[in-house]
Amino acid sequence: MFANYLIGLREGLEASLVVCILIAYLVKTGRKDRLGPVWIGVGSAVGLSMAFGAILQFGSNQLSFEAQEALGGTLSILAVGLVTWMVFWMKRTARHLKSELHGKLDAALAMGTVALVVTSFLAVGREGLETALFIWTAVQATGDGWNPLAGAILGLLTSAVLGWLFYRGALRINLAKFFTWTGAMLVVVAAGVLAYGVHDLQEAGWIPGLHELAFNISSTIPVDSWYGTLLKGVFNFQPDPTVVQVVIWLLYLVPTLYFFFRKPKAAGSAPKPAASVEAKAA
Repeated sequence: MFANYLIGLREGLEASLVVCILIAYLVKTGRKDRLGPVWIGVGSAVGLSMAFGAILQFGSNQLSFEAQEALGGTLSILAVGLVTWMVFWMKRTARHLKSELHGKLDAALAMGTVALVVTSFLAVGREGLETALFIWTAVQATGDGWNPLAGAILGLLTSAVLGWLFYRGALRINLAKFFTWTGAMLVVVAAGVLAYGVHDLQEAGWIPGLHELAFNISSTIPVDSWYGTLLKGVFNFQPDPTVVQVVIWLLYLVPTLYFFFRKPKAAGSAPKPAASVEAKAA
């Protein structure tokens, strides 16, 4: 539940900030009459994301066991790739998100209503599709369809409230730091999803080594204990992983966290001091 709350909060806050910035810009520039196309694009993106999640859930139920494992493993790896790209992208662009969106919105306003709908749809749709895919893979990994879903919904609701507070100017945080630390936590969660995806592909027969265990501590950390459930829900921890799973987990987690926290080298002159990013409509 916590891991999916974090996913919903992180992805939802990105979408909320995008909507907040787009709407605030239109209001400030006296173009409230163009809010309709923006909301149409946002609503369409939300609807597409929900439909995508439903297709994943109900479509996979019609497949054989091997096909389900192959699909689940492939989509888990795809989800990890998308989330990894997202956390690095947001860490790099959080400081310039507002000006970037303003530029896109100016171009869309010049092109007309359809361009406005497409701009808002694309801005929100990417986060929505990533969220649906990652939550689906998390549900498959834990085998519990309700707690992950409840956590994700709570995270999305929290992000909606935070987005409204940003718009009203009632809340200011350093978004660069927020996205850095939540991004690091998501990398840890993604490492567990990746290991689970590898295990699915092993069960499907796509990757060898299904019966070569790295260790087995099931007697120490039973999967049905409260702490075993907590570790599995947050980190996709498995007490009896295969050697391949452990190797892939380490090969992903260690270098990804290293590059994520590594500070860029100053080129030539001394770097300018980082400015705090505030999502405020005024």
